[in-house]
Amino acid sequence: MADDHNEQAEAASETGAKPSEKKKSARGKIILTIVIVVLAIAAGVYWFLTRNEVETDDAFTAGRSISVAPHVAGYVTELLVNDNQFVRKGQLLARIDPRDWKAARDKAAASLIRAQAARQGADMLHQVAALEFPGRLTQAQGNLAAAKAQVFKAEADYKRQRSVERAATSQQDIDYARAALDAAKAQVMEAQGAVQTAMPVLPNIENTKIQVSQQEGQVRYAQAELDSADLNLEWTEIRAPHDGWISQRNVEQGNYVAAGQHIFSIVEPEVWVVANYKETQITRMRPGQKVDIKVDAYSSIKLHGHIDSLQKGTGATFSAFPPENATGNYVKIVQRVPVKIVIDEGLDPNHQLALGLSVVPVVHVDTAGQPDGVPQNNTDARTPEHEPAAQ
Repeated sequence: MADDHNEQAEAASETGAKPSEKKKSARGKIILTIVIVVLAIAAGVYWFLTRNEVETDDAFTAGRSISVAPHVAGYVTELLVNDNQFVRKGQLLARIDPRDWKAARDKAAASLIRAQAARQGADMLHQVAALEFPGRLTQAQGNLAAAKAQVFKAEADYKRQRSVERAATSQQDIDYARAALDAAKAQVMEAQGAVQTAMPVLPNIENTKIQVSQQEGQVRYAQAELDSADLNLEWTEIRAPHDGWISQRNVEQGNYVAAGQHIFSIVEPEVWVVANYKETQITRMRPGQKVDIKVDAYSSIKLHGHIDSLQKGTGATFSAFPPENATGNYVKIVQRVPVKIVIDEGLDPNHQLALGLSVVPVVHVDTAGQPDGVPQNNTDARTPEHEPAAQ
């Protein structure tokens, strides 16, 4: 009897538990369905609200870093800046020992004075030649005329001696007259040679003028050497080419530096963002579209800017070793295109952004942009006027 009573109790408990479990299972299904519906609605709303926002975390701050190098070699006698110091354009940063360059400048100045003196001497010789060579020609022509007159007189004397009676003259007088005639003819020949020598007046004058030009060239060469020496002496003072912060200082006072050696860099204040978007994300991007920027280093800073330009080539194309896809097995990889973003507002002067900081830009592709093509009025665009005929 006891066993029958226990079996009836267990059967009653089982029949009472089934409706409760069914109610719990139905309630769970309803809750799960509601959760899925809510999540789907939330996902749809999120997609609808962010469908025009393109985001990437592969973005960094960028800017201009000027590499400062000396023009001349020498020992650094003064170093007037320290690491991360802000400098102004034209500020003296360092000074190189100028003594060797001063000596070179003085030597160049002395060479210029010597060249100028030689040029003045050549100019004076040209002025003298302009009077001397015509005078020589005139003198030679006068001597030729005098020699011809002397020949005429000697011929007359000789004829007279030959024409008189033998008793009125002597053989000696006839010989003297003959000798005088020959001497006069020789003088005429000498005078003719002198005239021929003095004849090229203009070429002789032009020759002295050429010498003046040569000396003028020497003066200009010496002046250029002096200018170069002045520049070298001026370049012993290394000055800042632009406002910015000193970075990568690789020099100490007393070091010997060579011309062109990198001694430090100057980071300019202007900062922008380079975002490497996937090629599937740039479809609707245009220059001028608005961008919101978050900076990982300063979570409180909210920057706003716009797209300046899209690079006409992927990052891989301009890398040191561009990929060669024409050989081997090809595996398609999504490429990234660098996009330059200019910051318009939001920068805090107390938090200057360093180069290379991680940022997260969000491009609003639904904002107005500009065409990213060749300007229609670009006269430098080289388009062939006539296409070659197909062969």
